[in-house]
Amino acid sequence: MKTPLAWLQLSREKIRLLIAVAGISFADILMFMQLGFKTALLNSAVRIHDKIDGDVFLISTQSNAITSMKSFSSRRLYEAMAVEGVDWVNPLYLSFATWKNPVNNKSRRILTIGFNPKNPVFKLPDFDKNLDKLKLPDHVLFDTASRAEFGPIPQMFESGMTVRTEVNERRITVAGLFTIGATFGADGNIITSDLNFLRLFPQRDKGLIEVGVIKLKPGVDTQAVINTLRQKLNGGDVLVLSREEFVNHEKRYWETSTAIGFVFNLGTIMGLIVGIVIVYQILYTDVADHLPEYATLKAMGYTDNYLLALVFQQAVILACIGFLPGLGFSTFLYHITAKATRLAIYMNKSLITSVFLLTLFMCFFSGAIAVNKLKQADPADIF
Repeated sequence: MKTPLAWLQLSREKIRLLIAVAGISFADILMFMQLGFKTALLNSAVRIHDKIDGDVFLISTQSNAITSMKSFSSRRLYEAMAVEGVDWVNPLYLSFATWKNPVNNKSRRILTIGFNPKNPVFKLPDFDKNLDKLKLPDHVLFDTASRAEFGPIPQMFESGMTVRTEVNERRITVAGLFTIGATFGADGNIITSDLNFLRLFPQRDKGLIEVGVIKLKPGVDTQAVINTLRQKLNGGDVLVLSREEFVNHEKRYWETSTAIGFVFNLGTIMGLIVGIVIVYQILYTDVADHLPEYATLKAMGYTDNYLLALVFQQAVILACIGFLPGLGFSTFLYHITAKATRLAIYMNKSLITSVFLLTLFMCFFSGAIAVNKLKQADPADIF
């Protein structure tokens, strides 16, 4: 093993090596993009969840995702106030409204969130200083990370302009900015008070809400309060969820209850299969071309295990060399995609590790198939 025979065999045919590296890199890019989009989907789906300052959450048993919540009676939320350990509660109203771009007057759907400004329910920088502004009629806060199709609202606001437009054909004023970001379900977000929300949606019943946010007193046993709430609110119309359960409920919907999760998983598998075929062709051709040499090594006393290790060394070398350009180009594509779509797609250690392990599996599996050809390396037959 002192002689780097595996590398010498691969590097001897430089064109073949370049083709193999390009093929593996292409397969890695496919897997990176599919897993990246899936991760971005799940991360963006819970952006709003992460920004809500609550310990326990109430949602309807029929709710699936934050962008398609079902309403339930706010009475259930205020019943929770009677449970020991609860500090305060805040109802959230969510619905899509029609936003008019103030520059070109084009309309686009935007997710509208209403809450009682008495309690700062969102964990956002400088959010508290805008609470009094939301108490004014027809004032809203605009998400700076919304898609550009809503108009250059952040630039207009920061330049000192008074930004006015229409939401659901009602004249509104942008009183401030915040940052959450677009999701697969919503291209943009605005936040306003519960009273302004009901002005934008006059057909809505004030007593019906989408999310109940419950804040607990410091030092309280969260699970004990949740168990008490589940017993008290055991009516079959609401789910009592911890913060982790609230987030996982959203992720589980997008990953298992929609076609999107299946499509991205299938795309990853297809990229893996493409890589297996490419690496197998390279290794099989290499073994076939050097079959007399392998037979000579056998005649000299080298064992089958040595020859198998040689092929697997080639597989590892191909995996490592092909992975690096795939990683670099995928990082570049992530940057472009994130800038174009405003989605939370970025390279992280988890993705890098997952794709590298898949690349190693891809090359090892191809090598395991290709070594079957070595069984034919019998000196008596070849010479």
